[in-house]
Amino acid sequence: MALTPKLLLRQSQSLVMTPQLMQAIKLLQLSSLDLATYVENELEQNPLLERQEERVDDRPDEAQERRLEEAFEGAKSPDDWSEDGGAGSRSEPEQPLDTDFGNVFPDDAPPEAVRTPAETPPEAGDWSSMGPGSASSGEGADLEAFVADRPTLADHLERQLALAVSSTVERAIGLHLIDLVDDAGYIREPIESIAERLGASLEAVERVLRVIQTFEPSGVGARTLAECLAIQLRERDRYDPAMQALIENLELVARRDFTALRRLCGVDEEDLADMLAELKRLEPKPGRGFGGEVVLSVSPDVLVRLGPDGAWLVELVADSLPRVLVNQAYYAKVVRVAKDEGEKTFLTECLQTANWLTRSLEQRARTILKVATEIVRQQDGFLVHGVAHLRPLNLRTIADAIGMHESTVSRVTANKYMATPRGVFELKYFFTASIASADGGDAHSAEAVRHRIRTMIDAESPDDVLSDDTIVKRLHDGGVEIARRTVAKYRESLRIPSSVQRRREKTSSRNASAQ
Repeated sequence: MALTPKLLLRQSQSLVMTPQLMQAIKLLQLSSLDLATYVENELEQNPLLERQEERVDDRPDEAQERRLEEAFEGAKSPDDWSEDGGAGSRSEPEQPLDTDFGNVFPDDAPPEAVRTPAETPPEAGDWSSMGPGSASSGEGADLEAFVADRPTLADHLERQLALAVSSTVERAIGLHLIDLVDDAGYIREPIESIAERLGASLEAVERVLRVIQTFEPSGVGARTLAECLAIQLRERDRYDPAMQALIENLELVARRDFTALRRLCGVDEEDLADMLAELKRLEPKPGRGFGGEVVLSVSPDVLVRLGPDGAWLVELVADSLPRVLVNQAYYAKVVRVAKDEGEKTFLTECLQTANWLTRSLEQRARTILKVATEIVRQQDGFLVHGVAHLRPLNLRTIADAIGMHESTVSRVTANKYMATPRGVFELKYFFTASIASADGGDAHSAEAVRHRIRTMIDAESPDDVLSDDTIVKRLHDGGVEIARRTVAKYRESLRIPSSVQRRREKTSSRNASAQ
């Protein structure tokens, strides 16, 4: 058969991603903070969009604000989460050496008053000169206007450098080294590459670095954790040969191999316990006392509370929903005075975009509420009894129950939070894998099994440390069919050391307390 070009008419179906659908999908997976930023950008670009002004009857009612505050106040402290099913069921045990140390280094820089050159302090008793916001205006003084910003670690080090170094060359080297100090207080880049980039000798860079390492906070400018701890111990006059051997073998400290440490340090068990206690009082991250990135608090999107009839009530948090309106009157006014088709086309596109945005926001709110309501219905046992009663749940179960696709449920649960009487949880927290039951009953949630493992290990004694095999046997007796490797994986995810390491630690702690 000869190959010849032909024109054929064929009818078929295909999925087309319209602009409306793409916008709805994009808004659905945004967090409340990202959504607010997106809406702000649209308000700046689209002249037909305007922010809905809050009237008295539009504001979030005081009852919801009070319920939201009660949800936060009712959340358990991190120490109590692992016992009653709060988010701390994933809380971590005692951290390894590089994070389990003393308090954060305090900021010793006194606050300074902020005053522009044109300002002069008011006369005694004359508070009216302070302008709006003063006590005489009835609004209270703006105290933030009189407090300086908190100094950064770089500012703190530069002030000390100006007093410690007089040479212009060394000061330039010191400023460059301070720029390389990260938020934790370390210099990660090799000194050789720094000297090569600056065109200075290696000895000069090392000399300035040693000067910086004498600054406050103690330990700043170190290149490794061992060097950071050694600097602090030298300042305390505690860097003896035994402590030096301990610092040089931090990996054994992390593994809690106390027998090897006693042999390398040449000390007995009591001295080793004192050395480890001294080590824990040091600061492994000297720069964190000055802060780094601003930590944003979690803003819940959904509020769950117990109703008068004993049923769970699910509602959206009003503050997390941006309010925008389409100004139809302004559109009708400007479209009449449009001079050409280009202006009319622009206005028409702005109107369509504004209508799409408002509808997408409404659809997003309805979808979040629908998914959250179904999650609460599925996880009623968790809300009543805690994490031990968390049910296995996957996206398909929720999607089938509410008549949506799994991908839609996945987007809804991403970066969304729910405030409950047990704390604030991400929606994805309620989706856990299932573990078969040993007696053929209902499956168990993986998160609930983690909680049981954590509870058993917390309750063990130094004379009866539970091995992974023992934990498997106890779980099997409790109706959980689980493999030993799964128990080991869950234990490691909780950052719980092995039974050998726990036995060493508990025995050492008991002997130290007995002495």
